[in-house]
Amino acid sequence: MTNTYAIGDSHGCRDQLARLFELCEREAGQQRSKFILLGDYIDRGPDSRGVIEFLLDMQKWSPDEIICLKGNHEDLFLAALDGEDAEMNWLANGGGATLRSYRASRARDIPTSHIDWIRSLPLSHDDGQRFFVHAGVHPDRPLDQQRARDLLWIREPFLSSNKDFGRLIVHGHTPLKSGIPDLRPNRLNLDTGAVYGRALTSAVFSRQKVDPVKFLTTSSLEPR
Repeated sequence: MTNTYAIGDSHGCRDQLARLFELCEREAGQQRSKFILLGDYIDRGPDSRGVIEFLLDMQKWSPDEIICLKGNHEDLFLAALDGEDAEMNWLANGGGATLRSYRASRARDIPTSHIDWIRSLPLSHDDGQRFFVHAGVHPDRPLDQQRARDLLWIREPFLSSNKDFGRLIVHGHTPLKSGIPDLRPNRLNLDTGAVYGRALTSAVFSRQKVDPVKFLTTSSLEPR
């Protein structure tokens, strides 16, 4: 049996991400497992470079079992490579923390291998039961006709929609002030606000049911 572990926005919180992977791997035991990360690896937090290096290393050992999706902050960063106005917009949205982690002064100074990796990130992953994406989907469009901007950026009308999308939409992007995953009949928000001092969360999925069988969180490993 293979479990799938979906992980919310990490935003430069490399230590939390590594600890959550340890929790997931411990829970999986000897079973095979797949990891799906929902984007926003960079900006705001202290170690964007460390997050990307950690994920690159994990993919090197398990390329088919570590799926990293693109988030809107990766989209902001890629735009910043193409123009000064876009770079200022990125910096205004937490990009300065990413530059500091690389000891770089401009977006274009970040290693080419990391830029290429960010460019290569897919926008979504469909496992037949769940549709994994960074921000969500537009309720007026079929899943196979979604626009990239909505997949990366949407909030409304997605968050208020009660539509049955034919899949459970597993997303991040909108931080939950409660620090608790928000499970609805048609969607699951996993952005529990790690960069704001709250937990980083993984939902554990099995093939037997659509909804998560449990949640794992770094809060259990935080100092009391």
